Amino acid sequence: MTTTTSTRNLLLIGAATVLALAGCTADHTSDSGASAPLQRPPVAPGEDSAGETGTDEDPQSTFALDVDTASYGYARRLIQDGRLPDRSEIRAEEFVNSFAQDYREPSGDGFAVYVDGARPPSFHEAGSEVRLMRVGLQTRREDTETRKDAALTFVIDVSGSMSERGRLDLVQDALHTLVDELRPTDSVAIVAFSGEARVVREMTRVSDAGSLHDAIDSLHTESSTNLEGGLVLGYRVARDGFRSGASNRVIILSDGLANVGNTDAAPILSQVREEAAKEIALLGVGVGSEYGDSLMEQLADRGDGFVVYVSERAQAREVFVKQLPASLAVRALDAKAQVTFDSEAVESYRLIGYENRALADQDFRDDRVDGGEIGPGHSVTALYAVRLAEGASDGDQVARVRVRWLDPADREPSEVSESVRVADLGGAFEGAAPRLQVCYAAGFFAETLRGGREASYDDLARVADRAADSTEDPKVRELAELIDRASRLD
Repeated sequence: MTTTTSTRNLLLIGAATVLALAGCTADHTSDSGASAPLQRPPVAPGEDSAGETGTDEDPQSTFALDVDTASYGYARRLIQDGRLPDRSEIRAEEFVNSFAQDYREPSGDGFAVYVDGARPPSFHEAGSEVRLMRVGLQTRREDTETRKDAALTFVIDVSGSMSERGRLDLVQDALHTLVDELRPTDSVAIVAFSGEARVVREMTRVSDAGSLHDAIDSLHTESSTNLEGGLVLGYRVARDGFRSGASNRVIILSDGLANVGNTDAAPILSQVREEAAKEIALLGVGVGSEYGDSLMEQLADRGDGFVVYVSERAQAREVFVKQLPASLAVRALDAKAQVTFDSEAVESYRLIGYENRALADQDFRDDRVDGGEIGPGHSVTALYAVRLAEGASDGDQVARVRVRWLDPADREPSEVSESVRVADLGGAFEGAAPRLQVCYAAGFFAETLRGGREASYDDLARVADRAADSTEDPKVRELAELIDRASRLD
């Protein structure tokens, strides 16, 4: 239900996706982990051993909206290369948010909220009282002809590890394409870092394309990886070239394997907070067969941005040509969601993923607490497993979903909400919306990779295959093939 209330294109998907995709994009737009078993966090008060949270202890689920998709992209690369990802690198929400949805857009600048669900498929090991609940959030697209100019500072990793084929060479090819595609009134700056950071090109209008192409061609690999130095200098260049009224971004392109200077996100970002001040978002593009997933993710989460991992030429072309021009703006700052479950109808619940984005319930309306930054035409999906209370009837309210965000222009807060009842979650899985079935397959594929036993690879592959038939989406067909390949690697 709704409420009023892009050898040149591989990395292009990173720049474009980072700027254009925030996870589940609507159909009309369409720690460098050590090999160790997953260690689940301690059971919190009100949370049972299966990861479910009892409503008698905590009826509210609160989290910052997250539009990262790097976890799925990197897992996909590894599985296609014949390796399973480390469990610590699996973030289920990024699997779910890697696929298109069909939520309707709101008429205004805020969010539309969509809530639906179904009974789990018959093979799902959870009990007859469990229901699936999908929370979908959608922002309005932006007119490509009227978008604001962009001021983009690219921070390029030129360390020795980037000499591997498919890293720096693809960065250069992607940047050449980017310069050719942006508007003459847009601006680009380039910073390179290895053992030290240096300015390759100060902020330059795209109308001076020749100098930008020369700067890109001058990039070459050097020594170690001082990501801290690169990011600090990048923000300084972005601040010096800041354009009021434009979309200002720092975009870091790296394999995330920092080995000089600070290698943790917090001390790095503490040095750029003043330059950022929520006016310059940090966007991350991960590359390479060995990839520092944790560092890149934390940088994006704490730097008011998001991160993708890139590896596909065809996707890069599609994303760059169709979506980049319309997706440089921000629709919502510090966006958060809070789902309040009714203890009379719900015994317990589990949010699939979002562990790194959880917030204290009282922080929902504390606008000093960071949320997620969401752009135009973006959608975000959260998938819950909800265990109904004994005696719950169809008319009982299951939950109320609230979304809160700050207006990018004046920082004024807004909220929108929607409710869902038991009957809304009671339909058979086979009759559920095809995109809900995709969310289930993607989310529980992630859970199974993490060691979950609620669904098998074979069953999930069949779900994804049927959903691919219904949606005619080649990315969903690829998901089915990926799940099948993973089953043979496990």
